[in-house]
Amino acid sequence: MGDGGVPRARVARAPRPTPTAPRLPGEGVGAAGQGGPMKAKLVLLGLLYLVQGMPYGLQSGLLPIYLRSRGLSLTRVSLTKVLYLPWLLKVAWAPLVDQRGSKRAWLALSTVALAGTCATCAALPPETHFGALAGALLLLNLCASVQDVALDGLAVRLLAPHEVGLGNTVQVVGYKLGSLLAGGGLLAVTGRLGWGPLFTLLASAYLAAAGIAWRAPALRPGPGDPAAVPACPRPAPLSPSHLLRTLLAVTGTLWTAGFVLLYKLGEQGASGIFPLFLLDQGMSAQELGLWNGIVAMGFSITGSSLAGVFLAKHRQPLPVLRPLLLLRLGGLAFQSALLFTFDGSRDFFRGAAVLSICLQHFLSGLVTTLTFSVMMRCSQRADEAVQATHYSFLATLELLGKLMLSTVAGGLVDRAGLRPCFGLFLALSLAAVLYLDYAPASLG
Repeated sequence: MGDGGVPRARVARAPRPTPTAPRLPGEGVGAAGQGGPMKAKLVLLGLLYLVQGMPYGLQSGLLPIYLRSRGLSLTRVSLTKVLYLPWLLKVAWAPLVDQRGSKRAWLALSTVALAGTCATCAALPPETHFGALAGALLLLNLCASVQDVALDGLAVRLLAPHEVGLGNTVQVVGYKLGSLLAGGGLLAVTGRLGWGPLFTLLASAYLAAAGIAWRAPALRPGPGDPAAVPACPRPAPLSPSHLLRTLLAVTGTLWTAGFVLLYKLGEQGASGIFPLFLLDQGMSAQELGLWNGIVAMGFSITGSSLAGVFLAKHRQPLPVLRPLLLLRLGGLAFQSALLFTFDGSRDFFRGAAVLSICLQHFLSGLVTTLTFSVMMRCSQRADEAVQATHYSFLATLELLGKLMLSTVAGGLVDRAGLRPCFGLFLALSLAAVLYLDYAPASLG
């Protein structure tokens, strides 16, 4: 498929006051600028991505099981994913983050806003204020999506080409750790600590993260960074149509966009429904919080870490994606077979179900880290003036791929039944494998 013959659009760049030699992202600035010690950059990015993953864990790990345990239909539980809408729209305000102010300021301000929203959620227990809580969670996602644009833009600029593999591992692992802490961890202790104190704790964590983001030396512009020259005029904002043409003109973008839309469809449909199936079969919310929220996430983090080790040595994510996607397809087939034979009263079947969940999360961690490396390699080919917007565009499509099926999966199961739906999930997972045949050679 390649790039479909889209003409290469050029972005007007303001001249720099003094000539400088060409520099790869993350090189030649020193500890205070884009470069600096790799360890310091990775630790900082890991911490910031950890706090960024908390809203997702809260809404994907706690809310579905909490609501299902109180008798809501699968259709209504799945529709709570509409709260992720700001993430699908973030490409609309990504150019604003790219072209107005510094990404460091956007990152700090959006993180402070997250703290304020969490403080609001602390006063809105779902039992009595579910409608208001939903509105607060929608605002939480809006703030988190702005934070995501700024942080991804900083990551694209901070990481040198040889650091992309480890950087994406830190990104994915940090995000998943945040998701684990706010999802599985929250579900496990919410009965003891209570709703309000938990959100107050989250608000405190966001305030601390905002302070770190603002003061971190690695995020401050160095003497060679254009952001350090206030007199440098900014390029004129691009029109939406021109911006879209510019994004699509980057080598490999069309294929990457199609892949990130497709690769999670089957997996997300199954991962959203299977734990609710187990809940209906007699497993408790606390058991699912442990196995699906904490242990399985541990397997996912392990998979992401192993992918990072591979990328640090080989730096070519595409060749290994095919066998991993085939293994994921086999794991989903095993999980689908359990639907025909599951007996909740027998430990063997309960153990097999937990094993299937852990296997799928492990493979998902591997595949996700490799995919995000493909995305970042593609975005680094873009002009620096639109790099954050380009990466946000791909990340938005990746999320859209996750949500397209998972949002309606409950309704499909309520109407068609579990077995036909899992057949659809298998077919979509196979389609992701076949799509790799069309990968452009330029993406490696």
